Amino acid sequence: MVKIKIYVEGGGQNKALRTKCRRGFNRFFYKAGLEGRMPRIVASGNRQRAFDDFRRALRGAGEHDFIVLLVDSETSVAASFGPWQHLEDLDNWTQPPGVTDDQAHLMVQCMEAWFLADRDCLEKHFKKRFNLNALPPRVDIEQIEKNDVLASLKKAARLCGLIEGYDKGQHSFDILARIDPNKVAMASPFAKRLLDTLRAKAG
Repeated sequence: MVKIKIYVEGGGQNKALRTKCRRGFNRFFYKAGLEGRMPRIVASGNRQRAFDDFRRALRGAGEHDFIVLLVDSETSVAASFGPWQHLEDLDNWTQPPGVTDDQAHLMVQCMEAWFLADRDCLEKHFKKRFNLNALPPRVDIEQIEKNDVLASLKKAARLCGLIEGYDKGQHSFDILARIDPNKVAMASPFAKRLLDTLRAKAG
């Protein structure tokens, strides 16, 4: 039986936030149909730490271990680029020897872009006075600039009784746990690629 371990960019250096990160991704993958075949989530903090942890895990991986790296793309991904090509171009990360293309996955352009695929969930999470009109109207969420995604969430949540509106640490992983993975996969080809890979490897 394949054991899947995913090294995720997220959670910062705060233990409580890393716990929320793990729980958020666990719930997301559970709802994606991986119940009983759940991957193990490691919240590494920043993206460089996630890559370092990923490479370290590769050295100790057994025959039935499938080690995955999951990070924000930070920018749009060229149509001709796979994840490793993008990461080499952006971060100067080299694909480790023996590692396959399906061991690297991207949240394009950031995890919060996934939230825009499930606007009903955002309304339910923030409740009163959440301004859907402040969100980008386009449905191709991978083409929305990262700064625009974050700024629009802050603006949309500004009237919800929250002084700072949307706050990544306070809200992001709670929302991740609530969004519909099927809606995300329909709006984000890279998210669909991730879920398809996990389902196939989990059997």
